[in-house]
Amino acid sequence: MQARTGRISKQIFKQPAAFERLIRRESRSKPPSQSAGARELEGTFFMNKYGCALALLVAGLLTPARGFSQTGNDTVPGRAIVTIFAKHNELAPNVAQQYVSVKLNGKDAPVVGWAPFKGADDGLELVLLIEGDARNLGRQFQEIQQFVQGLGPNTKVAIGYMENGRTAMAGPLTDPQSALKGLHLPAGPGSSPYFSISDLAERWPSLGGQNPHARREVVLLSDGVDPNNRRFDPDDPYVQSAIHDAVRAGLVIYSLYWRSRPEDAENSMSANGGQSLLDELTQATGGFSYWSGTGNPVSFQPFFADLMRRFASQYALEFAARPDRKPSIQNLKLKVDALGVQVTAPQQTFVPVAPK
Repeated sequence: MQARTGRISKQIFKQPAAFERLIRRESRSKPPSQSAGARELEGTFFMNKYGCALALLVAGLLTPARGFSQTGNDTVPGRAIVTIFAKHNELAPNVAQQYVSVKLNGKDAPVVGWAPFKGADDGLELVLLIEGDARNLGRQFQEIQQFVQGLGPNTKVAIGYMENGRTAMAGPLTDPQSALKGLHLPAGPGSSPYFSISDLAERWPSLGGQNPHARREVVLLSDGVDPNNRRFDPDDPYVQSAIHDAVRAGLVIYSLYWRSRPEDAENSMSANGGQSLLDELTQATGGFSYWSGTGNPVSFQPFFADLMRRFASQYALEFAARPDRKPSIQNLKLKVDALGVQVTAPQQTFVPVAPK
């Protein structure tokens, strides 16, 4: 009898809907009792036989699934900026949270927040970062000014220059018109753009400010060549360090290819290598790389128009991440189940340790 009861309990847990059928079968398999006392004993036996299994089944159904609690002690909040726009339409699509899923290091991570950046709360902080030796940039100044002036009134802007491995800010984050007072031809000398990115990530102008969830985005004017390692190396330690620092700071980086060094004018290998490194940086952070061949673009206008469209089509993604024993960078894969949309999301994300 004990072995049969165990088999029945396993059936119940595998297929709860079978419980009712088991009750009916048991009722049909027994002859009618001859007295009220016999029926009472039969009922007592039946309840002892199935009551425990039923109680365990109900308890299991009422217990919340592990890993999907938004306030569980085994997860920490993660955040990313995602760009979504229609492939064949200028209007930004409206994508609901239910169509968004996330994997971190190949494992599902529950999505707990999903909202577009709109209106006064869009929180865009933008730094225009210019190569320190880009002295041939003067003809593009008018397009740069028009781009900055066209940013929303709630956008905070700053202009920085790459100098001696750091980012020299021309002023604080401020309104677009005031920020343009810091636009001038760089004084040089040039240096590795990746040193400057790391420096900017560690000393972002609004760190410790009133909006910890602001969109922090960078438009980088550079040729992407690392003067400390002029050959293309996808594992360049300075590039990898810049990616790590940018992801940790939550930066989204866009690059506009601009070649400033005369010695590289005829070196297509150097140009291609620089563009590939810029692509690594922008893809890891959820941005985009712009160029037209290996020469300088005739105009920045098409690039700036696409940037404006991206800024207007961004979502704040929040998810529950499982932390390691120490802060870590984890691979992020985003899936959006919607037709006719183009999605750009960071390939990596920063996961802090769980609070003690």
